[in-house]
Amino acid sequence: MPNVSYETLKLPTGDMAKRRTFLYGAAGALGFGGSWLAAQQGFSSTSQQTYGSDQGLVASKNHLSNDDNRRASLSDRAASKGLLYGATVTAHRISSDASFAACVARECNILVAEIDLKWKALRPAPDQFDFSRSDRLLDFTQRHNMQFRGHTLVWHNGLPDWFESTVTADNAEQFLRTHIQTVVSQYAGKMHSWDVVNEAILPAHGRQNGLRGTPWLSLLGESYIEIAFETAAQADPDAMLVYNDFGLDYDISEEERKRTAVLELLSRLQSRGIPTHALGIQAHLHGDLTHFNPDKLRSFIQDVASMGLKVLITELDVSDRRLPRDIDTRDRQVAEVYEAYLTAALAEPSVIAVLTWGLSDRYTWLTHFQPRSDGAAVRPLPLDDRLQPKRAWRAIADAFDEMSERDG
Repeated sequence: MPNVSYETLKLPTGDMAKRRTFLYGAAGALGFGGSWLAAQQGFSSTSQQTYGSDQGLVASKNHLSNDDNRRASLSDRAASKGLLYGATVTAHRISSDASFAACVARECNILVAEIDLKWKALRPAPDQFDFSRSDRLLDFTQRHNMQFRGHTLVWHNGLPDWFESTVTADNAEQFLRTHIQTVVSQYAGKMHSWDVVNEAILPAHGRQNGLRGTPWLSLLGESYIEIAFETAAQADPDAMLVYNDFGLDYDISEEERKRTAVLELLSRLQSRGIPTHALGIQAHLHGDLTHFNPDKLRSFIQDVASMGLKVLITELDVSDRRLPRDIDTRDRQVAEVYEAYLTAALAEPSVIAVLTWGLSDRYTWLTHFQPRSDGAAVRPLPLDDRLQPKRAWRAIADAFDEMSERDG
């Protein structure tokens, strides 16, 4: 197996310096800048050594082509301009699929718990917490010098079966505070960031403030969002606290209304002194849509940044469900969407991380939730189901490289 070559990290200049100042300056005040910087400085020099500590991971790296083994990973390309790159994973997949785990260790320097930190995974009973799966993910990130993101503390989905019959208007606030305090304290000082509240906005539900109708809104009113952020900040003052949502990407009226409602929510939180540090833009994109306006996306990101907030691209993937069956055609169009979107987003120095919702087509939620009508396997992610880099991988790499070349 040939040695992996990594590109030399560049010193920050121009817009890259602004991006790193934005990241380190605010992060340092919050307490997580140092650990982020240490991870970046240590990743290139230690990544090969960590592979060597696990024979299964070393052997399974051969699933990548020799040509791609000689290329810098996505994480190192991102790090060379002050960004994080990562993906969602589950403890089961990391534990049971050594080939996949090797690719994750190579390509990512931040991981997101896809399901293992949601209520249903953590709360087998009202008075019980089970951290066994999320602890395995934390261990993986620590062994491979990665950052770890928590997803998610408050969401209208992913609630345990006992929730509806147990949580009432009288005890909802206590359940919410106890959950967040317990979970965030479990990983205090070990998390890069938390998606504190997920998908709270849906203008189509007809409320003047744009809020989605959820169990939490019904039980506690809008205060549930403030309670969540305040409790998370108390449990871990060093973690970056993120509001995360989808449907913010395209130049269509529905998403324009949602962008406006999200900005208004963030503004309300700030005006009330609620600790909110970043917006997560999920970026679940579609290979067949032509309504992407890079200027509109950049303007939205600038509006978020004007509040002093960072931006993370948190759940990036590109659905190919309505693209032609021909794989070459599909892969080209998917790659074009990745590169166009990232080129626009990464022009803004407030964007500090890019995370795909999965790394390989072997494991993607779109297989079940947005399948193709012709029965062909979906191909939305950087690696195919054989863990080989695709045009999507190349498009992400190019978006990172072009930013580096422009800044250098």
